[in-house]
Amino acid sequence: MSEQFVKYARIKPVELKNRQWIDRELDHAPVWCSVDLRDGNQALPLPMNPEKKLNYFRLLCQVGFKEIEVSFPSASHDDFVFVRNLVENHEIPDDVRISVLTQARESLIQKTVESLKGLERGILHLYVATSDLHSKFVFHKTREEVIQMAVDGTKMVMKYLKEAGLWGKIAYEFSPEEFTDSDVHYVVEVCKAVKETWGPSRKEDFIVNLPATVERRLCFHYADMIELFCREYPYLDETTISVHSHNDQGTAVASTEMTLLAGAERVEGTLFGHGERTGNVDIVTLALNMMYHGIDPKLDFSNLPDVVRIVEKSTGMEVHPRHPYAGLLAFTAFSGSHQDAIRKGLECREQASEYFKVGWKVPYLHIDPEDVGRKYERLIRINSQSGKGGVAYVLEHTYGIYPPKNMHPAIGAVVQAEADRKGGEFSAEDLIALFNENFVNLKGVFEFQRIAVKPNHHVQPDEHGQVPTEVTVYLKYKGKEMEISGSGNGPLSATVRAIRDNAKLCDFILEDYTEQTMGANADAQAMAFVGIRGKGADKQIYYGAGHHADIGQAALLALFSALNFALSRNPKALD
Repeated sequence: MSEQFVKYARIKPVELKNRQWIDRELDHAPVWCSVDLRDGNQALPLPMNPEKKLNYFRLLCQVGFKEIEVSFPSASHDDFVFVRNLVENHEIPDDVRISVLTQARESLIQKTVESLKGLERGILHLYVATSDLHSKFVFHKTREEVIQMAVDGTKMVMKYLKEAGLWGKIAYEFSPEEFTDSDVHYVVEVCKAVKETWGPSRKEDFIVNLPATVERRLCFHYADMIELFCREYPYLDETTISVHSHNDQGTAVASTEMTLLAGAERVEGTLFGHGERTGNVDIVTLALNMMYHGIDPKLDFSNLPDVVRIVEKSTGMEVHPRHPYAGLLAFTAFSGSHQDAIRKGLECREQASEYFKVGWKVPYLHIDPEDVGRKYERLIRINSQSGKGGVAYVLEHTYGIYPPKNMHPAIGAVVQAEADRKGGEFSAEDLIALFNENFVNLKGVFEFQRIAVKPNHHVQPDEHGQVPTEVTVYLKYKGKEMEISGSGNGPLSATVRAIRDNAKLCDFILEDYTEQTMGANADAQAMAFVGIRGKGADKQIYYGAGHHADIGQAALLALFSALNFALSRNPKALD
């Protein structure tokens, strides 16, 4: 590097007066062209074999692509054979056009046209680099010679298409490679010369593809260049303007969205951004961004996990877990505050929809995971950063257990303590095991054995018309067998009085009681929750849960669980 120059320098924007694209809004999807099988495949550490490539092609058709660039037929025998198999085996749906790529060299163009014989609809894509970097230091040609190269290549395409009986069936796509590193006014000259060589055309049959072959500019520069090109290029009514963004600076999605506002009508890209170096623009993200903004993307990603599975199997490359829509972590929340907000937002979906006048408005979730084939169960992941809301969400939505709200902090504290001790992440299975171990049918100082309810036919109703229930409770207290009795307005109340007032084993107040049925058939189980509070200085509420086929037994088990939980945390809590 010459010492007189800085190593990197800011690239100047193009001069564009009164730009219009910044004030436009996108209201429809572009024409999508997948280049997975060419640009994506050639960049794989291990390119796809014919079977994987065919399965991938079928996936692209199933998703809804109407244009698919399938290969560089002149580059390898396998690519040529793949195109021939698609044509001869009638693998191409009637509404899909395959595209093939070639350089502007006669032998390569001839081989490329040969691969298309028998095809009723398709696209032949020729490219010539137009940047000074290429023309001067790769081709060693002047700008005028590069224009002639593009014109000569176009003439050869026309010649061989006509000889093969494909004229009028095969559309033509021309790419001035390195567009964003080229002089826009010069690129207009090149494309104008190519179009005039090709002659009149239907708009869909002549494509000018203006690629960011290497992402060297700020993303909005690309849009400015597209708008300027469209202002100066005289054949827009007979030409489809296409873009092809790479992701070297990480802004391919934003760049492409801006170019669509600036006049681009067609987008080339790949699923999940596969391609050379840092990859092409990710069409999954682009299309689902449009869906989120109320635009029909014309591509079907409603079963995105299946798409991920096929792509990963075909390419040998995993989709990043933080991918905006397809990543395993895309719809998860580790932070406790996020988890709590998600849970509350899902519970209030109808009210939020009415307030915002949209079908989906949930904290931290920009789309409904079900729209891309994901499940709510995977929204919440539990680790040391999780809070009570996330823990409650998993219990509720994975296991159908609905602890009372006042119990959530106690559950969250147990989980967080274990997460701090253990480290790492909790699965739903880990969480339910921890919940059961700490709260459900808990044994300790008290061990409930059975209860006997005495007949009360001789007892007179009280002033409220209720007949008191008298019970005998059989239990162990500190390992000692005991039999205690009490009376109350039900078995649970009578048991509380037996422990507290009659046997005076401990002093507490029954603060909270809830119950639920788990299941709807004859084998349904019951879950009960009891919260107790000591009468002394410790005003904390201690919770326990009981699980049993009989709701009455579940309630008693919950009471004894609460007693044992309290005494295990603070032996003097119930003095």
